Amino acid sequence: MPDIGFNTLVVLLGATALGIAAGTVGTFMVLRRRALVSDALSHATLPGLALGFLAGVALGIEGRSLPMLLLGAAVTGVLAVLAIQAIARWTRLPEDAAIGAVLSVFFGVGVVLLSVVQGLPTAGAAGLKTFLFGQTAAMSAAEATALAALAVVAAAAVGVLFKELRLVAFDEGFARVQGWPAGRIDLMLMGLVTLVTVIGLQTVGLVLIIALLITPAAAARFWTERLERMTGIAAGIGGLSGGIGAALSAALPDMPAGAVIVLVATTFFLASLLFGTARGLIALRIRRGRMRHTLLDGVGP
Repeated sequence: MPDIGFNTLVVLLGATALGIAAGTVGTFMVLRRRALVSDALSHATLPGLALGFLAGVALGIEGRSLPMLLLGAAVTGVLAVLAIQAIARWTRLPEDAAIGAVLSVFFGVGVVLLSVVQGLPTAGAAGLKTFLFGQTAAMSAAEATALAALAVVAAAAVGVLFKELRLVAFDEGFARVQGWPAGRIDLMLMGLVTLVTVIGLQTVGLVLIIALLITPAAAARFWTERLERMTGIAAGIGGLSGGIGAALSAALPDMPAGAVIVLVATTFFLASLLFGTARGLIALRIRRGRMRHTLLDGVGP
């Protein structure tokens, strides 16, 4: 019993760390209006998971080796980001069209490869389905610790690059005029998104990781107009969503962890939409009412 309790605690801490990293990195994705890129990246990890499994089998490694699977997911995720940028830069297609094309192609290839993997006699092949919607219960304490460490690295990287990311997020043209390598900074941001996406596959799943990246940041936007506070609030909402969602999933084993975590994050979003002090609906209503009274007092008899 103590071992089970320890393992559950480590998994909860890992999910919390993932949520903090996702909220932190997602803040800049929201400000850069890159939510669809995150969606394409998450779906592009599916063929990487299948290829990682097949590579592990070919090398004589356990097919469901987590490092092999995550390495494969990272490779195809990076390829998807590069493909989107190349199409948007070297053709006349807008970025949303490039995103749609890359997402559908990569996900289609992933479905085909997943069918091939499911047809193998290898016992662990069926376990790949857990990466679609997430399954915290499938994580060992060692895996959860490793994923938590990577999440901390992603959040720390945002702290180191905060000034550069802020400049590009708010005024990319000014950054380029001032000599900043805006393209490289953007690639570093996408690299961080790729890292968070890959480490979130086991917990949230590739279908729903986009929600954990975007929803906490979108919710934080209702509470403040300052980037520093928005980043901190997004990290807090992401961490709470990951921790609470993982705890509920552990208490309800039949419920997919990813779906529960996303529902918790959505609850925070709805609460922020209503009660946010900067842009929440109630706060806006109050401010408009005060402004109306001020104007009426100014034109009074």
